[in-house]
Amino acid sequence: MDLWGEHMFRVQKKIQPPRVFRTNPSNIADGCLKVGVFSNGFCPMNHSKSPLVRTIDEDHEYGSRNTNMAFISQELCLTQPMRSLTVEEYAKVFKSFLDHSTEHQCMEQFNEKELPSIIASLGHGKSTINVLGVGSGTGEQDLKMIRIIQAKHPGIPVKNEVIEPNPQHILAYKNAVRNSSDLKNVSFTWHQLTSMEYEKLVKEQNLQKKYDFIHLIQMLYRVEDITNTIKFFHSYLDCYAKLLIIILSGESGWASIWKKYRDCLPPTDCGHYVTAEDIKIVLEGMGVKYQVYEFPSVWDITECFIDGDAIGGQMLDFLTGTKDFMNIAPLDLKQRLRHALVQPECSTKKDGRIIFRNDLSMIVVNS
Repeated sequence: MDLWGEHMFRVQKKIQPPRVFRTNPSNIADGCLKVGVFSNGFCPMNHSKSPLVRTIDEDHEYGSRNTNMAFISQELCLTQPMRSLTVEEYAKVFKSFLDHSTEHQCMEQFNEKELPSIIASLGHGKSTINVLGVGSGTGEQDLKMIRIIQAKHPGIPVKNEVIEPNPQHILAYKNAVRNSSDLKNVSFTWHQLTSMEYEKLVKEQNLQKKYDFIHLIQMLYRVEDITNTIKFFHSYLDCYAKLLIIILSGESGWASIWKKYRDCLPPTDCGHYVTAEDIKIVLEGMGVKYQVYEFPSVWDITECFIDGDAIGGQMLDFLTGTKDFMNIAPLDLKQRLRHALVQPECSTKKDGRIIFRNDLSMIVVNS
């Protein structure tokens, strides 16, 4: 018996009737491989060779080979089902990702170096600045940007609306606001909705809303229609307004994994493999003006290569969108993914550590 679930068992010939276990194609498509026998020893789940199977019926052909044998061997490819992360599981592994990456520090550099000049023209003399955050999570980045808006437009009230489907994130966001004493003249409204649900609500109620600043931070991976989502929120920009999209750079390690080494990823990741290059194509098609700001970011993934490491397990779960990938993924798939991660277009090595390229693109779209 090995670590990846291949199991040899014996069936008593005189007692057990002839049986062959077969896979359900829908289970394979869903990334959930159950007990099955595969022709030519080929496993469709991980494209690897499994031990050939000899069924009970086939054993009759080998009667001359010790017909007095009471047992015969059958070898089956067994794995636990792979499944996508739940909302709660994703939030946990995302926190682990942030703890070991410079993503938020990268955004902070953008906030300090570029954002003040970008939001200088917001409102254009209006008495109130209207802000909309889409997929804002716990609000850490939202509040930093609001403070910059306040500093650039002192004394002007800010109305901040938030679209966030996770109730735990909204609770954390509210607590952060409650514990902040420097958010005077800022009002908050939270919508526990996905971006698609919000879009449907606005259209059904024919709400005529306009915003001075809308931001979509690392959230376009999970929407069903990226092009229409961008078009929808862009249509709600007021005059002199800005739409900020923060997304992975086309030069990041993620881009290489998703495009060059896509076969190393399981079918359980339900997100879109989209980078700034894809967003640029959408914006070019819309005929709008935009500017792109590139900022480097890294992620230390060394623990991904240590079997049994808890942090490494969370990293692989985040990379693949799959629960407990380290322990239940087919060995061949795990090996291929690890091999891809250390390729020079994905990672570098520094002081014995493996540093993954997590570069971000900040795309600012004019109204």
